[in-house]
Amino acid sequence: MSATDEAKENADSLLQDIQKKITEAFDIFDHESNKTVDVREVGTIVRSLNCCPSEAELHDMLAEIEEEEPTGYIRFEKFLPMMTKVMMERRYKPNPEDVLLKAFQVMDTEMKGHLTQDELRKCMTEEGEPFTQEELEEMMSAAVDPDKGIILYRDFVSEMAVEET
Repeated sequence: MSATDEAKENADSLLQDIQKKITEAFDIFDHESNKTVDVREVGTIVRSLNCCPSEAELHDMLAEIEEEEPTGYIRFEKFLPMMTKVMMERRYKPNPEDVLLKAFQVMDTEMKGHLTQDELRKCMTEEGEPFTQEELEEMMSAAVDPDKGIILYRDFVSEMAVEET
Protein backbone atom coordinates (compact mmCIF):
# COMPACT_ATOMS: atom_id res chain seq x y z
CA MET A 1 0.00 0.00 0.00
CA SER A 2 1.37 3.41 -0.95
CA ALA A 3 1.71 6.26 1.52
CA THR A 4 -1.08 8.10 -0.32
CA ASP A 5 -3.43 5.12 -0.02
CA GLU A 6 -2.58 4.76 3.67
CA ALA A 7 -3.22 8.47 4.33
CA LYS A 8 -6.58 8.23 2.54
CA GLU A 9 -7.49 5.15 4.57
CA ASN A 10 -6.57 6.95 7.82
CA ALA A 11 -8.63 10.01 6.79
CA ASP A 12 -11.61 7.77 5.93
CA SER A 13 -11.27 6.01 9.26
CA LEU A 14 -11.11 9.34 11.13
CA LEU A 15 -14.16 10.60 9.21
CA GLN A 16 -16.14 7.46 10.04
CA ASP A 17 -15.15 7.69 13.71
CA ILE A 18 -16.18 11.36 13.90
CA GLN A 19 -19.51 10.72 12.17
CA LYS A 20 -20.20 7.80 14.51
CA LYS A 21 -19.59 10.05 17.56
CA ILE A 22 -21.84 12.77 16.12
CA THR A 23 -24.60 10.27 15.37
CA GLU A 24 -24.43 8.77 18.88
CA ALA A 25 -24.52 12.21 20.54
CA PHE A 26 -27.43 13.35 18.35
CA ASP A 27 -29.40 10.15 18.97
CA ILE A 28 -29.29 10.69 22.75
CA PHE A 29 -31.35 13.87 22.29
CA ASP A 30 -33.57 12.54 19.48
CA HIS A 31 -36.37 11.70 21.93
CA GLU A 32 -38.93 10.98 19.18
CA SER A 33 -36.44 8.84 17.16
CA ASN A 34 -37.32 10.88 14.08
CA LYS A 35 -33.85 12.27 13.30
CA THR A 36 -34.61 15.69 14.85
CA VAL A 37 -33.62 17.38 18.09
CA ASP A 38 -34.92 20.46 19.86
CA VAL A 39 -32.88 23.46 18.76
CA ARG A 40 -32.22 24.23 22.46
CA GLU A 41 -30.34 20.91 22.81
CA VAL A 42 -27.82 21.59 20.03
CA GLY A 43 -25.38 23.45 22.31
CA THR A 44 -25.33 20.50 24.69
CA ILE A 45 -24.75 18.07 21.81
CA VAL A 46 -21.93 20.21 20.38
CA ARG A 47 -20.26 20.55 23.79
CA SER A 48 -20.62 16.81 24.47
CA LEU A 49 -18.49 16.34 21.35
CA ASN A 50 -15.67 18.29 23.04
CA CYS A 51 -16.27 21.50 21.09
CA CYS A 52 -16.63 24.72 23.06
CA PRO A 53 -18.06 27.47 20.86
CA SER A 54 -19.09 30.80 22.37
CA GLU A 55 -22.81 31.61 22.37
CA ALA A 56 -22.27 33.78 19.27
CA GLU A 57 -20.44 30.96 17.47
CA LEU A 58 -23.20 28.52 18.46
CA HIS A 59 -25.79 30.98 17.13
CA ASP A 60 -23.89 31.07 13.80
CA MET A 61 -23.84 27.26 13.69
CA LEU A 62 -27.60 27.14 14.28
CA ALA A 63 -28.23 29.76 11.60
CA GLU A 64 -26.38 27.53 9.15
CA ILE A 65 -28.55 24.45 9.84
CA GLU A 66 -31.98 25.82 10.80
CA GLU A 67 -34.88 25.50 8.42
CA GLU A 68 -35.78 28.61 6.42
CA GLU A 69 -38.99 28.74 8.44
CA PRO A 70 -37.70 27.86 11.94
CA THR A 71 -39.55 24.90 13.46
CA GLY A 72 -37.72 24.71 16.78
CA TYR A 73 -36.09 21.48 15.63
CA ILE A 74 -32.83 20.67 13.90
CA ARG A 75 -32.69 17.77 11.43
CA PHE A 76 -29.86 15.25 11.60
CA GLU A 77 -29.25 15.47 7.84
CA LYS A 78 -28.30 19.15 8.27
CA PHE A 79 -26.50 18.74 11.61
CA LEU A 80 -24.19 15.89 10.51
CA PRO A 81 -22.33 17.66 7.64
CA MET A 82 -21.95 20.92 9.61
CA MET A 83 -20.70 19.16 12.76
CA THR A 84 -18.43 16.83 10.75
CA LYS A 85 -16.75 19.87 9.19
CA VAL A 86 -16.36 21.55 12.61
CA MET A 87 -14.74 18.45 14.09
CA MET A 88 -12.52 17.68 11.09
CA GLU A 89 -11.23 21.27 11.21
CA ARG A 90 -10.80 20.94 15.01
CA ARG A 91 -12.73 24.17 15.59
CA TYR A 92 -13.84 25.31 19.05
CA LYS A 93 -11.41 23.10 20.94
CA PRO A 94 -11.41 23.54 24.71
CA ASN A 95 -8.63 25.57 26.27
CA PRO A 96 -5.64 23.66 27.64
CA GLU A 97 -4.96 23.58 31.37
CA ASP A 98 -2.31 26.33 31.35
CA VAL A 99 -4.67 28.80 29.62
CA LEU A 100 -7.45 28.03 32.10
CA LEU A 101 -5.04 28.49 35.01
CA LYS A 102 -3.95 31.91 33.69
CA ALA A 103 -7.61 32.97 33.45
CA PHE A 104 -8.17 32.11 37.11
CA GLN A 105 -4.93 33.84 38.10
CA VAL A 106 -6.16 37.05 36.42
CA MET A 107 -9.26 36.89 38.65
CA ASP A 108 -7.08 36.24 41.73
CA THR A 109 -5.74 39.80 41.94
CA GLU A 110 -4.15 39.19 45.35
CA MET A 111 -2.48 35.93 44.17
CA LYS A 112 -3.92 33.95 47.11
CA GLY A 113 -4.14 30.73 45.10
CA HIS A 114 -7.90 30.60 45.55
CA LEU A 115 -11.05 32.59 44.86
CA THR A 116 -14.00 33.20 47.11
CA GLN A 117 -17.43 32.25 45.88
CA ASP A 118 -18.31 35.96 45.60
CA GLU A 119 -15.20 36.69 43.50
CA LEU A 120 -15.99 33.86 41.10
CA ARG A 121 -19.70 34.76 40.95
CA LYS A 122 -18.85 38.41 40.14
CA CYS A 123 -16.43 37.45 37.34
CA MET A 124 -18.74 34.85 35.82
CA THR A 125 -21.81 37.08 35.76
CA GLU A 126 -20.37 40.53 35.06
CA GLU A 127 -17.46 39.94 32.68
CA GLY A 128 -17.30 38.76 29.06
CA GLU A 129 -20.07 36.36 28.10
CA PRO A 130 -22.03 36.13 31.38
CA PHE A 131 -23.06 32.78 32.80
CA THR A 132 -26.74 32.07 33.37
CA GLN A 133 -27.80 31.37 36.96
CA GLU A 134 -28.05 27.66 36.11
CA GLU A 135 -24.55 27.59 34.57
CA LEU A 136 -23.16 29.46 37.57
CA GLU A 137 -24.73 27.03 40.04
CA GLU A 138 -23.40 24.06 38.08
CA MET A 139 -19.89 25.53 38.05
CA MET A 140 -20.02 26.40 41.75
CA SER A 141 -21.13 22.88 42.68
CA ALA A 142 -18.07 21.51 40.89
CA ALA A 143 -15.57 24.25 41.81
CA VAL A 144 -16.16 25.01 45.49
CA ASP A 145 -14.10 22.97 47.95
CA PRO A 146 -16.79 21.55 50.27
CA ASP A 147 -14.56 21.74 53.36
CA LYS A 148 -13.14 25.23 52.85
CA GLY A 149 -15.99 26.94 50.94
CA ILE A 150 -13.53 28.50 48.44
CA ILE A 151 -12.40 27.68 44.92
CA LEU A 152 -8.92 26.13 44.91
CA TYR A 153 -8.63 26.86 41.23
CA ARG A 154 -5.45 24.85 40.54
CA ASP A 155 -7.35 21.68 41.48
CA PHE A 156 -10.47 22.78 39.60
CA VAL A 157 -8.52 23.62 36.42
CA SER A 158 -7.12 20.09 36.21
CA GLU A 159 -10.69 18.76 36.44
CA MET A 160 -11.90 21.20 33.76
CA ALA A 161 -9.11 20.55 31.27
CA VAL A 162 -9.98 18.11 28.53
CA GLU A 163 -7.31 15.82 27.18
CA GLU A 164 -6.80 15.88 23.43
CA THR A 165 -7.95 12.68 21.73
